[in-house]
Amino acid sequence: MLRRAVVQFEAIPDQPAENLAIVDRLARTAVEGGAELVVFPELCLLGYWHLRRHTAERLHELAEPRTGPHVSAVRALAQELGAGIGVGFLEYDDLADRGRGRLFNSYAVCLPDGSIHVHRKLHAFEHEAISSGSEFTVFDTPWQAKVGVLICWDNNLVENVRATALLGATVLLAPHQTGGTNSRSPQGMKPIPPEIWANREHDPAAVEEAFNGPNGRGWLMRWLPSRAHDNGMFVLFSNGVGLDDDEIRTGNAMVIDPYGRIIAETPVPDEAVVLADLDLDLVPRATGRRWIRGRRPELYTILTQACDELDPRAARFSEDPVSR
Repeated sequence: MLRRAVVQFEAIPDQPAENLAIVDRLARTAVEGGAELVVFPELCLLGYWHLRRHTAERLHELAEPRTGPHVSAVRALAQELGAGIGVGFLEYDDLADRGRGRLFNSYAVCLPDGSIHVHRKLHAFEHEAISSGSEFTVFDTPWQAKVGVLICWDNNLVENVRATALLGATVLLAPHQTGGTNSRSPQGMKPIPPEIWANREHDPAAVEEAFNGPNGRGWLMRWLPSRAHDNGMFVLFSNGVGLDDDEIRTGNAMVIDPYGRIIAETPVPDEAVVLADLDLDLVPRATGRRWIRGRRPELYTILTQACDELDPRAARFSEDPVSR
């Protein structure tokens, strides 16, 4: 039995030192509760949706390599606490000169032995200057479980989660900045009126209804549990909460077991730490694992063929991107 924590909080735009202090405080809270791995949201060290308004030059000023000061501070914290800590950051390729290296929406999982595993978002759309990654990320841990990482929209594409499972992951970290987005789909998510968030202390029922309704938790329930169920893996969903530039993130941090059952979550429209115990003995017997064993790969060549009309890259930087 392994104890994990998923965290939601409201990142302060362009203030990595202040966000790092929040990570430090909430990581200590989680570890005091017994957590061996603490999962924070996408781009939590820098903030998210406002980045699309920056120039490429400003993004390079804000980015850091995986050996940079803030990721290194998280690495030191993981060693101090004896726990794994995952954080989202804006990465630049330190193999190239600063200002010329590629940028990535990345996620660093710092383990207590001092190692760092970094996933680069496979489907980045936040800014034209931010490149998409090209590799899946699955690695061994001290806890007898292989862990995979997929960032936000990476998880929406079913092939990515299946590939991560086929690479051996039994636990999927799914850091997000979602909920309350202006989806192009007529039946997709819609923005949450900012006045509901601003008035949350005086009308808590209204903000809880919005966060748990069709533009928050209700949307997640349409697809997220199926990623866990269909692949027989635990999914650890962390998310931002509150104001994110001109959108309101809905939190809903949760842990889902290999049968698609939610074993822990929070409805709180505020920062929160959600603890859950993972019974890894569930994985081999899970329905999704049986389905994986029953596949017929010789039938699936169509999955490797491009479908231009569905290619998100064409609309990635439009006013209403397909990715949202």
